[in-house]
Amino acid sequence: VMGLRAEVQEQPICRTLEENYMPYAMSVIVSRAIPEIDGFKPSHRKLLYTMYQMGLLTKPRTKSANIVGQTMKLNPHGDAAIYETMVRLATGNEALLAPFVESKGNFGKYYSGDLSYAASRYTEAKLSPISAEIFKDIDKDPVDFVDSYDGAMKEPRLLPTTFPNILVSANKGIGVAMASDICGFNLNEVCTATMHYLKDPDCDLLEYMPMPDFSTGGEIIYRREEMEKIIETGLGSFQIRSRWRWIPEERIIEVYEIPYTTKTDVIIERIVKLSKEGKVKEIADIRDETDLSGLRIAIDLKRGVDPDKLMAKLYRSTTLQDSFSCNFNVLVDGYPRVMGVRQILHEWVKWRIESTRRRINFDLGKKSERLHLLHGLEAILLDIDKAIAIIRETESDAEVIPNLMIGFGIDQVQAEYVAEIKLRNINKEFLLNRIQETDSLEREIAELEDLLGSERKIRNVICKELEQVAKKYGQDRKTGIVYDHQIAEAEEEDVPDYPVTVFLSREGYFKKITPQSLRMSGEQKFKEGDGLLLSRETTNNQELLVFTDRAQVYKTRLSDFPDGKASALGDYLPGKLGFDEGEGFFAAVFPGDYTGNLLFVFENGKAAKVELSGYATKTNRRKLTGAYSDKSPLRAVFHLTEEEQIALYATDGRCLIFSTAQLAVKTTRATQGVAVMSLKKKAVLERAARLAESGIQNPARYRTRTIPAAGALLREDDLEEKQMTLEL
Repeated sequence: VMGLRAEVQEQPICRTLEENYMPYAMSVIVSRAIPEIDGFKPSHRKLLYTMYQMGLLTKPRTKSANIVGQTMKLNPHGDAAIYETMVRLATGNEALLAPFVESKGNFGKYYSGDLSYAASRYTEAKLSPISAEIFKDIDKDPVDFVDSYDGAMKEPRLLPTTFPNILVSANKGIGVAMASDICGFNLNEVCTATMHYLKDPDCDLLEYMPMPDFSTGGEIIYRREEMEKIIETGLGSFQIRSRWRWIPEERIIEVYEIPYTTKTDVIIERIVKLSKEGKVKEIADIRDETDLSGLRIAIDLKRGVDPDKLMAKLYRSTTLQDSFSCNFNVLVDGYPRVMGVRQILHEWVKWRIESTRRRINFDLGKKSERLHLLHGLEAILLDIDKAIAIIRETESDAEVIPNLMIGFGIDQVQAEYVAEIKLRNINKEFLLNRIQETDSLEREIAELEDLLGSERKIRNVICKELEQVAKKYGQDRKTGIVYDHQIAEAEEEDVPDYPVTVFLSREGYFKKITPQSLRMSGEQKFKEGDGLLLSRETTNNQELLVFTDRAQVYKTRLSDFPDGKASALGDYLPGKLGFDEGEGFFAAVFPGDYTGNLLFVFENGKAAKVELSGYATKTNRRKLTGAYSDKSPLRAVFHLTEEEQIALYATDGRCLIFSTAQLAVKTTRATQGVAVMSLKKKAVLERAARLAESGIQNPARYRTRTIPAAGALLREDDLEEKQMTLEL
């Protein structure tokens, strides 16, 4: 109005982000979303410490609203956010294996999105007995205390948990640009594993805590290699599925435990949707019959339906079987770190040793102070009459302490203690008790000093505490275990089966073309520099094994690929099948009914003949690691339905022909094989081909009856035809 113009100051976006957004991002990561080594986020810690200060470890339950209100002194959030934190920690919600809040009233259920919790004015709570283990000796300086947000109170920076709660309590948090997802493990197993880790940091942790445990039960499909990855890196995923029972007289499938990662309403909505779409026609009705006795999803089946086959289909199509993706991101000394279970135990043990050392130091200080006072008393008691005389002859009260200090050579603290002794205590019994106490304190102090000087003894103290926790609060596993080889092959979806022709390029481009489309199409299109590796007439329901250069094989069905055209490049297998970063396509095999063998030929002159049946999986696993030996680069793969003659070519111009019958069949996929071609210095095996397709005119020259053999130099007339490097 006055003609003034607002000035706009330009600022680089990088500076804006650094000055405005970065502090917020760091605050979310460090002070909200990521748990620390004690297993708690700040919101958990503030709530539990408030309840501890309210005396709710021993006192009766109080209204939840009262607890929420008191927590606001430490936690600058609204009552709804604080109460939601409390709900998850409560026994009634069933979210944790070891709940820290003992609740009364409706706290909802973790496994249901429909069963919501009651308002805080209706429910009551107190600390559960196991909470004594997270506050044990907190008054003995085991952890640092910091000011609350308004500076009016002190609160612990961490809670001195006597067991690795970080591995027992499931935790999930989403920060800025990073997240954390930690599954819970059984308390008994964690304590046992930690005790063994304290004695041997390189122990096999899977022997003591083989897999996670969840409050909602279910069954984990156990694969050791997956669990080893989680133990060592903190990253990885595993499958968990529901538990169910068949009630034949009612024709009902009763689901009574579901994966921790899903909810009952999510499962029911998905099944209803599949029924409406006509993809699941076997179900007459489905109901959520969860009540006070626990979770129950009832599925009514139509007549003639096989419950096992239906559940196999539902496992594939719904979250009745789900995966848990681990991301063990923990704050250590204020910095987020993704750690495996072994590293977490290392950090927890290191922190717990320091916490225990501080507690012992506190006890030592208190006992030393008491002993110091008793030594002063001991000096006075040697001549009590002299002490009385000094006190009586002192004119002013202020000079009593200095005169006692001079008369007996004691310090001010000792003199004040002596001066406060009641006249009635100057008797023989009192004196003898004080002398005995002095002797006892000296022994205890010597023991504490010896304990402080030995980390091994401190570890033993931690071990005893872990043993007591496991004995007092340990429970049986809730989540079961099922091995992948015990799971029957699930019935495949009904997919149409019809003739197709498959084309595969050298770089891994895949095309599936129907006969009608093939008749109408022209020349096959390939990427520049690429070309046809193989083509085969087969059917839509056949499987395909795709081998990579990382000793892995991916299993897929041709029905997983759309029908294509000759004019298209096709599907790129590394992308379609989800190859690992940097992993390349090597070869493909049509296994059929998995009869016969695979022959692997390696650069070092070795060859391995492996049973093809070893690649048939009883579950729908898409990837197998250790598909072949990685000790030497792979040069060729052959599918052998019968014994054949194979030609091997070395870089020094030599060729060797041998019969696959000369090799013994191995059942182990990753076998290194046996030496077939003896290689000269600096020479390596570069390629292999079936004899009939090799173009060799004089096979007798290169054939051998015994292996290993060097072969013979290749003649020019044996090079007339182009030799194939891969035959599938």
